[in-house]
Amino acid sequence: MQIQLLKSKIHRVKITQAELHYVGSITIDEDLMDAAQIIENEKVQIVNINNGERLETYVIKGERGSGQICLNGPAARKAQVGDIIIIISYCSMDIASAKSYKPVVIFPDSQNKLQ
Repeated sequence: MQIQLLKSKIHRVKITQAELHYVGSITIDEDLMDAAQIIENEKVQIVNINNGERLETYVIKGERGSGQICLNGPAARKAQVGDIIIIISYCSMDIASAKSYKPVVIFPDSQNKLQ
């Protein structure tokens, strides 16, 4: 049996852009992606602390070191620039492996930079 559990989380980053007229997704600074072990095109859940919205989308690489967090396409309607969000990725594994698995959680600073 496989279960889903937290793989990684980028905790409390600020939305820097919202691009409604775009194909869709979330653009994330590549430094944050690497630190959280999230890869391009990976499915993620976005939780908006400011308004309670939750959505799923996929990741696009943002400019490394930029602090960029941009909701694209229809997702742009779920947040405003300056909103604080949590970006969550999940994985599937068997129960025995899951019991000892430790997710990666990063806590960027107020400028979306690694501390």
